[in-house]
Amino acid sequence: MFEYNTKGTCSKKITFDIEDNKVINVRFTSGCAGNLSGISKLIEGMDIDEVITRLQGTPCGPRPTSCPDQLALALMEYKEKNCL
Repeated sequence: MFEYNTKGTCSKKITFDIEDNKVINVRFTSGCAGNLSGISKLIEGMDIDEVITRLQGTPCGPRPTSCPDQLALALMEYKEKNCL
Protein backbone atom coordinates (compact mmCIF):
# COMPACT_ATOMS: atom_id res chain seq x y z
CA MET A 1 0.00 0.00 0.00
CA PHE A 2 1.48 3.32 -1.11
CA GLU A 3 0.36 6.48 0.68
CA TYR A 4 0.59 10.00 -0.74
CA ASN A 5 -0.34 13.24 1.06
CA THR A 6 -1.95 15.58 -1.45
CA LYS A 7 -1.21 19.28 -1.88
CA GLY A 8 -3.68 21.96 -2.99
CA THR A 9 -6.82 19.79 -3.13
CA CYS A 10 -9.84 18.97 -0.99
CA SER A 11 -8.66 15.38 -0.63
CA LYS A 12 -5.92 14.98 1.97
CA LYS A 13 -4.44 11.59 1.12
CA ILE A 14 -4.42 8.96 -1.61
CA THR A 15 -3.58 5.31 -1.05
CA PHE A 16 -3.23 2.60 -3.67
CA ASP A 17 -1.52 -0.65 -4.57
CA ILE A 18 0.37 -1.57 -7.72
CA GLU A 19 0.22 -5.16 -8.93
CA ASP A 20 1.86 -6.21 -12.22
CA ASN A 21 2.18 -2.51 -13.12
CA LYS A 22 -1.60 -2.08 -12.69
CA VAL A 23 -3.22 0.43 -10.32
CA ILE A 24 -5.58 -1.18 -7.79
CA ASN A 25 -7.33 -0.36 -4.51
CA VAL A 26 -7.26 3.45 -4.97
CA ARG A 27 -8.72 5.31 -2.00
CA PHE A 28 -8.99 9.07 -1.44
CA THR A 29 -9.32 10.57 2.04
CA SER A 30 -11.75 13.53 2.01
CA GLY A 31 -12.73 15.37 -1.16
CA CYS A 32 -15.74 14.89 -3.44
CA ALA A 33 -16.78 11.36 -2.49
CA GLY A 34 -18.81 10.50 -5.59
CA ASN A 35 -16.35 11.88 -8.13
CA LEU A 36 -13.33 10.32 -6.43
CA SER A 37 -15.07 6.98 -6.08
CA GLY A 38 -15.88 7.13 -9.79
CA ILE A 39 -12.27 7.90 -10.70
CA SER A 40 -11.09 5.01 -8.54
CA LYS A 41 -13.46 2.61 -10.31
CA LEU A 42 -12.53 3.88 -13.78
CA ILE A 43 -8.80 3.37 -13.30
CA GLU A 44 -8.98 0.07 -11.39
CA GLY A 45 -6.67 -2.38 -13.16
CA MET A 46 -5.33 0.23 -15.59
CA ASP A 47 -1.61 0.40 -16.40
CA ILE A 48 0.21 2.91 -14.18
CA ASP A 49 1.65 4.83 -17.15
CA GLU A 50 -1.75 5.10 -18.82
CA VAL A 51 -3.26 6.59 -15.64
CA ILE A 52 -0.42 9.12 -15.41
CA THR A 53 -0.82 10.11 -19.07
CA ARG A 54 -4.58 10.57 -18.78
CA LEU A 55 -4.69 12.44 -15.45
CA GLN A 56 -1.49 14.49 -15.20
CA GLY A 57 -2.05 18.23 -15.47
CA THR A 58 -5.81 18.17 -14.86
CA PRO A 59 -6.80 21.44 -13.13
CA CYS A 60 -9.71 21.97 -10.75
CA GLY A 61 -11.41 25.22 -11.70
CA PRO A 62 -8.85 28.01 -11.12
CA ARG A 63 -6.53 25.70 -9.18
CA PRO A 64 -3.49 24.44 -11.09
CA THR A 65 -3.93 20.93 -9.63
CA SER A 66 -6.78 18.55 -8.86
CA CYS A 67 -7.38 15.19 -7.22
CA PRO A 68 -6.78 13.39 -10.54
CA ASP A 69 -3.55 15.39 -11.05
CA GLN A 70 -2.45 14.56 -7.50
CA LEU A 71 -3.08 10.88 -8.22
CA ALA A 72 -0.82 11.15 -11.28
CA LEU A 73 1.86 12.79 -9.13
CA ALA A 74 1.46 10.06 -6.50
CA LEU A 75 1.92 7.38 -9.17
CA MET A 76 5.01 9.17 -10.51
CA GLU A 77 6.44 9.28 -6.98
CA TYR A 78 5.70 5.59 -6.57
CA LYS A 79 7.56 4.83 -9.80
CA GLU A 80 10.54 6.94 -8.73
CA LYS A 81 10.77 5.31 -5.30
CA ASN A 82 10.42 1.81 -6.76
CA CYS A 83 12.73 2.34 -9.76
CA LEU A 84 10.06 1.60 -12.38
